[in-house]
Amino acid sequence: MGNREMEELIPLVNRLQDAFSALGQSCLLELPQIAVVGGQSAGKSSVLENFVGRDFLPRGSGIVTRRPLVLQLVTSKAEYAEFLHCKGKKFTDFDEVRLEIEAETDRVTGMNKGISSIPINLRVYSPHVLNLTLIDLPGITKVPVGDQPPDIEYQIREMIMQFITRENCLILAVTPANTDLANSDALKLAKEVDPQGLRTIGVITKLDLMDEGTDARDVLENKLLPLRRGYVGVVNRSQKDIDGKKDIKAAMLAERKFFLSHPAYRHIADRMGTPHLQKVLNQQLTNHIRDTLPNFRNKLQGQLLSIEHEVEAYKNFKPEDPTRKTKALLQMVQQFAVDFEKRIEGSGDQVDTLELSGGAKINRIFHERFPFEIVKMEFNEKELRREISYAIKNIHGIRTGLFTPDMAFEAIVKKQIVKLKGPSLKSVDLVIQELINTVKKCTKKLANFPRLCEETERIVANHIREREGKTKDQVLLLIDIQVSYINTNHEDFIGFANAQQRSSQVHKKTTIGNQVIRKGWLTISNIGIMKGGSKGYWFVLTAESLSWYKDDENI
Repeated sequence: MGNREMEELIPLVNRLQDAFSALGQSCLLELPQIAVVGGQSAGKSSVLENFVGRDFLPRGSGIVTRRPLVLQLVTSKAEYAEFLHCKGKKFTDFDEVRLEIEAETDRVTGMNKGISSIPINLRVYSPHVLNLTLIDLPGITKVPVGDQPPDIEYQIREMIMQFITRENCLILAVTPANTDLANSDALKLAKEVDPQGLRTIGVITKLDLMDEGTDARDVLENKLLPLRRGYVGVVNRSQKDIDGKKDIKAAMLAERKFFLSHPAYRHIADRMGTPHLQKVLNQQLTNHIRDTLPNFRNKLQGQLLSIEHEVEAYKNFKPEDPTRKTKALLQMVQQFAVDFEKRIEGSGDQVDTLELSGGAKINRIFHERFPFEIVKMEFNEKELRREISYAIKNIHGIRTGLFTPDMAFEAIVKKQIVKLKGPSLKSVDLVIQELINTVKKCTKKLANFPRLCEETERIVANHIREREGKTKDQVLLLIDIQVSYINTNHEDFIGFANAQQRSSQVHKKTTIGNQVIRKGWLTISNIGIMKGGSKGYWFVLTAESLSWYKDDENI
């Protein structure tokens, strides 16, 4: 790949980034990019403004950057800026750029210092910049300010993590030199997602504000906390310089003079400063795009084939063709019917492991909920005995009866059977509700066609409601059938005769049974009644009888 082709890589990725932002999605592709991470007042904004050579970023106390800013720098003869949300409008006054960033931030996040992960895309054309794309992220904060939510630190951290966890993202960790490097928030976050320091580029700011007699030489020489891509030191304008409108070009000259004159940094002055940092980032991003390009291209081609396969179905699609509409409608309705049947009858595909639904829940209603409702019915034995007593006495009238009258029995039993109506009707209601819930779940696939989804749900639900009335009538009829005739000869019914029979069966089980006590041959002689003298007989003596056998016959 030649130098010219290499130079085209960053603008190419910029166009992809704009396209994805316009679509409102990333198409599941991670674009190569550089994310700028650092604590509040670490000097991130000053570094970016030094790249452009203009004051264009919002400034103030607290959180100033409240939305990710995708800053695309493009080498050009003319100098102007463009926002993706203001297509066609060129900003030549960079004060207006700052006001537009503030207005666009407030439009999404409000005026209460809230944050949002929706990025602002800004492209700056200038002869003083190299092709480069950076994402300026909100500064890491610890304490909520004003109306900010108490978990603002967690929100910012989560937003930063969304970007820097991607393998295709380089991390520009900005740390001020006048703080302990071991406590750097930026380096701490970078180390979490890039423990070997392969994707992290360190930037040390405020080198001119370090205590006298101290320096960051070991850090800049990559000895203290080594990173694969090393560190670059920069000197930004102080707040006094910014308030005094000190020119950025003059500040760059002062930065160059600082590194050349400082005894600790003189030997590495050619590898320090904002211009060198911009060259390093341009080269690093270009190389990073080149390295990730094969994998990126494979993913893109895979998605392209998938989309082409989907498009093939609509290749000969004619929107006004009524047969096409009818066919599509029938296919969706048939799919709804198949999904509904699978949910009720059970299916191996798309098994819900979180809760019971469809046929499984209906089965549970029949075999667990209905028996539970029957057991739960109130039963007062004392009250039942009183009712039985009153029923018997009322039927006998002035007479004193000896036996329990059938009418009293039927009156009490029918009253108990009627109590089954409540649990039975409640079970019907539960089944109906589950069927309607199943219909709603099946119509989710029709969400792209709101009217069809609504009508399908309404028609099927109405049909279920119509069957509900008939089902309840049938259940009540079955109970009325049971009430209308009490079959006392049924084997499960324990009446007087069955009770006596069961009692005798139990008694027999407890007795010894017809056990054999003695058996053998017996010779009987000198008995006048038996002609022919002595005779031999086979006898069997049991607990209940004595049997005689001759010639295999019982006599």
